[in-house]
Amino acid sequence: MVVNLRKVVLICLALSIGFILIAMLSISLGTADIGLTKIMKGIIEGTADPALGWKDTDKVIILQIRLPRIILAAIVGFSLSVAGVVFQALFRNPLADPYILGISSGSAVGAILAIITGAGLSFLSIPAASFCGALLTIILVLGIARTGYGFHTNTLLLAGVIVGFFFSAVIMFLVSITRDERIHSIIFWLMGDFSLSKYSEILIVAPLVIIGFCIIYLYAHPLNLIVVGEETALQLGIEVEKVKRLLLIVASLMTGVVVSVSGVIGFVGLIVPHMMRMVFGSDHRLLLPASGLFGLSFLVIADTIARTVLAPVELPVGVITAIFGAPFFIYLLRRKR
Repeated sequence: MVVNLRKVVLICLALSIGFILIAMLSISLGTADIGLTKIMKGIIEGTADPALGWKDTDKVIILQIRLPRIILAAIVGFSLSVAGVVFQALFRNPLADPYILGISSGSAVGAILAIITGAGLSFLSIPAASFCGALLTIILVLGIARTGYGFHTNTLLLAGVIVGFFFSAVIMFLVSITRDERIHSIIFWLMGDFSLSKYSEILIVAPLVIIGFCIIYLYAHPLNLIVVGEETALQLGIEVEKVKRLLLIVASLMTGVVVSVSGVIGFVGLIVPHMMRMVFGSDHRLLLPASGLFGLSFLVIADTIARTVLAPVELPVGVITAIFGAPFFIYLLRRKR
């Protein structure tokens, strides 16, 4: 598929409109009976006269509970999807994503350690610790998978799975030995949870994710060349090792930051990039924004299902993504074989 700026803009606009419609539907669904018609009527009347807008209870449910949850889920879906594109390109492995490579688990370990030690009391310490955990995971995975001939994709994937299992064991160990009630209540969060979403978290996470995406998108063309072959990229003047190192750090930062507020949500970075690649092709100038924007909708849909399918009981959103992701992973594995 030939990619030009006009096509990128039109596709991104269509995906953005789709997300807005999904978000409007999501905000109308829940235990409280607030239908889409009631929401639209409240917006129209409230614009004309604030006294005619939503009731106080509706306003609290919509603006303080559902809206921040939808926004945070969208940011997390965007970040994990873009990170999945980057990892699949750099490792040249269609099965790579932040969850399967163990990066999400490493991020969660960092966040939990920050809470246990009390460092999580400061403003940015949990996202910072989560990023350090993600970066440590990348270093371990690359160190284990490295051979004298570079990286073999199967070895890299296996190393990621092993490191992920190790960090999952560390998480369970920390949860078991601590007497801090916050850690015992964090088990639900570890499976992916947006029930306590706050605007303060959005203000921390959103700028970092936007900056990270902008940096990654600047290297969309080098990513295309690296996927074709590192030797080809070198011959065309791309500093391959420098680009790979930078993008690994930025993608790890994006993963670590969102894991610190959402918990471990698997398979988003695996499913979304592949779906967009099948529809729009492999050019990262389109694939990166398309995956990010579709990731917005994908995780909002998953979270909406998680909080409504067994209402008033909520499921962790990670359960829903795993239900979709595990069969998709098996399909990719068999197709690759």
